Amino acid sequence: MKKKLSINAIKKSKNEHQLTMITAYDALFASLFEESADMILVGDSLNMSFGGKADTLSATLDQMIYHTNAVCNGAKNTFVICDMPFGSYNSSRQALKNAVRVYQECPADAIKIEGGKDKAPLVKILTDNGIAVCGHIGLLPQSVRGEGGYIVRGKDVQDMEQLIEDAEAIEAAGAFAIVVEGVKAQAAKAIALAVNIPIIGIGAGCDVDGQVLVFSDMLGLFEAFTPKFVKKYMDGAGLVKEAVASYKTEVQSKSFPSSEHTY
Repeated sequence: MKKKLSINAIKKSKNEHQLTMITAYDALFASLFEESADMILVGDSLNMSFGGKADTLSATLDQMIYHTNAVCNGAKNTFVICDMPFGSYNSSRQALKNAVRVYQECPADAIKIEGGKDKAPLVKILTDNGIAVCGHIGLLPQSVRGEGGYIVRGKDVQDMEQLIEDAEAIEAAGAFAIVVEGVKAQAAKAIALAVNIPIIGIGAGCDVDGQVLVFSDMLGLFEAFTPKFVKKYMDGAGLVKEAVASYKTEVQSKSFPSSEHTY
C-alpha cells in the first residue's frame, strides 16, 4: 500500500527527486490519481473547470471543504492540500479562523494561500498554530481582476529579485513548499535555488522541484482554452464524446441493453 508523504518527507525531496502534484475535486478522480500523485491539490480552479466561471474568485470556503472531504475519501494515502479561496484570509485573524475550520471539518493535510512578503506574517501565525501551509507566488489567479489579467512574472531582474524575496519570506514564515505559477523559467530556477523548501512549478519551467497541473487540462477534458504551459496527455474530451455517442447509438438501435446486461 502506498504510504502518504509527511511534511518532512516533502521537504527532504528538495534536490533529491521531483514531486508530482495534480488537482482533484472528487473521490473518483482522486482515487485514480492516488497511485502516481505525491500530492493532490484541491484547487479553487474547480470554479472554472467545473463551475463554468470566468475565474476562481467566487469559490467559497464551504465548497472547498466539501470537495476536500471528497478527495480525502478517494485518496486516503495521498497528501492533500486545500486551497483557501479568495476572501478567506484577508487578515491574520480571519485566516486562522478559516484554516482551523478547514482542519476541523475535513482531513486536509495542509492549506495553500496566495501571496508573497505581504502574506508572510499571516503564514507565520498559521504555522505557529499548527497549520501546515503551502505558499503560492508569481502569477496569482485570485488577483486576476486587480491586476487586469493573467500576467507572466519574472521578465526582468527587478521582478525576479522581488519573487526571490517573496519566496524567502514565505519560507522563513514556516511554509513547507511553494507553488510558483506563470513565471519565466530562469526566474523560477533562481527562486528554487534561493530557498530550502520545494518549489512546485506550473508554467515555470523544469528547473524547479516538482510540477502541478489542473487535471482537466492535462487529460484534455477542458476545451474552452489551453494555457501555453499545459501538455495534454490524452484527448479526454474526444474520448468521452465518442463513448457517449456510441451509447446513444446503441440506445436508439436497442442493442443496449443486451441479454448480457439484462436481469
